[in-house]
Amino acid sequence: MGHLYAFAGKYRDVNISKGGFSFAASKFLYQTIQEFDKEVLVKLPNKYESKESLIHDIAIVHGELLVIHPFREGNGRTARMLANLISRKQGYEALEFGRVGEKEFEFYVAAVQKSAEKDYRKMFDFISSIFPK
Repeated sequence: MGHLYAFAGKYRDVNISKGGFSFAASKFLYQTIQEFDKEVLVKLPNKYESKESLIHDIAIVHGELLVIHPFREGNGRTARMLANLISRKQGYEALEFGRVGEKEFEFYVAAVQKSAEKDYRKMFDFISSIFPK
């Protein structure tokens, strides 16, 4: 995307919000990403014992990445790709994000906002609803 945006592939250096919801402060973005890596990503197991554990971790990773919103553009696509990568690594198909309609999207936004409070129950429910059968 570098041919479209000078900031492509770089952490954002501006504060952003959407619908009155503010994402992680750009001033602390590098530190926030490091904490996300240390507290979440490096703790992910190579193999999951249950589908529920996998969905739980996908929900946390997905929710946290969206709350951090490290880029000016492409955060949702990046979070969806990472969720699908985690799912596929465990032998499942990609999550069915294409099934998300207007009603489900409203629930999804609420799930992201609850993730900012470290409450991942709604995101777990959302990921469960689009997890491949």
